[in-house]
Amino acid sequence: MADRTPTHLEAWNLQLAEFEESSRVGPARAALGRMRRNKLLLLGTALGLIVLGAGVLGPIISGADPAFQSFASTLLPPGSEGYLLGTDHLGRDLAVRVFIGIRVSLMVAAGVTVLSLVLGLVLGMFGGFLGGWADRTIRGAVDFVWGFPLILVAVLFAGGLGEGLFPVILAVGLVNTAAIARVVRGEVLSLTEREFVEAARAGGLSTPRIMWRHLFPNILAPALVLASYYVAVAIIAEAALSFIGLGAQPPTPSLGGMVSDGRNYLQQNHWGATIPGITIVLLVLAVSLIGDGLRDVFDPRLRHEAKGVDEG
Repeated sequence: MADRTPTHLEAWNLQLAEFEESSRVGPARAALGRMRRNKLLLLGTALGLIVLGAGVLGPIISGADPAFQSFASTLLPPGSEGYLLGTDHLGRDLAVRVFIGIRVSLMVAAGVTVLSLVLGLVLGMFGGFLGGWADRTIRGAVDFVWGFPLILVAVLFAGGLGEGLFPVILAVGLVNTAAIARVVRGEVLSLTEREFVEAARAGGLSTPRIMWRHLFPNILAPALVLASYYVAVAIIAEAALSFIGLGAQPPTPSLGGMVSDGRNYLQQNHWGATIPGITIVLLVLAVSLIGDGLRDVFDPRLRHEAKGVDEG
C-alpha cells in the first residue's frame, strides 16, 4: 500500500504537537542543547580538557622530578633523548616543569575565581538590593579597589604577606571581586524593579528569602559568564607576577617563572621561554573560548542580536 500524503490538517496537528513538546523542555535542558551547538564552547572545552589533562596526568605519566638538575644535559632542544620538551639552563626536564606549571596556574585561577565570585555575588546583591548607606559603602570600597592597577595591588599584598601563591590569589581575587560586584549590583538594581520582586515584597517575604529565591537564580548565570572571563585574567596575572618573582617560589615551577628564566638563554635555546609562553597562550585561549561560548548561551540579548543578523 502506497504511503498516504498527510493532509494540511494532519500536518498542522503534527507541527502543533512538536511545538508543544519543545515548549515542555526545561531551561536546563534547553541551555544544554545550546551548549552542544555552540562551536566556540566546544572548541574551548576540547582545548581546555587537553591542557587540563596534561597538567593532571603529565607529571604522573612522566614520573620525573621537576627539581632534578643535570648539568651535563643543559639547554637541550625538544625531542632530545629522554626529554620530550628538552631541558632548561639547569638541565631540568622542561616537560614535567610545564605540566606542573599548568597545575599552579589552574590552582591560582580556581582560587581567584571562587574568592571573587563568592564575594562579588554577596557584595553586589546586598549593595543593589538594600541601597542606602550599605550600597554607598560597598560601592565606595569597590570603586577604591577597582581604581588601583592589579600589579600594584599584588605588590602591596606580597610586601605585607610575603611572596608566594596566597598573596597572588588574594590580590587578584579582590580586584576581580570589584569587577563582578559592579556587574551584579547593576543586575540587581534592574531586577528589583521587576514585578516578581515587588510581589515578593508585598507578600511579606523576608529580605534574605527574596535575595536567595528570586534574585540569586537570575544573576548567577551572568556572574558565572563574567567569572569565566576573569579566569583568563587570573592566569595572566599569575604568570606576570611569577615573571617578576612575586608568584610561585622555587622549587615550585610556574609558567611565568620559566619564561623569566628562559629569556636569559634565548640565543642558546629559545625553547626554554617559548614552550611555557605557548602554554600560557593555550590556557588563556581555552578559557576565553569557553567564556565566549557561555556568553552566547546564557545572554539572551546577544542571542537575539545574532538571530536578527542571521535573518537579515
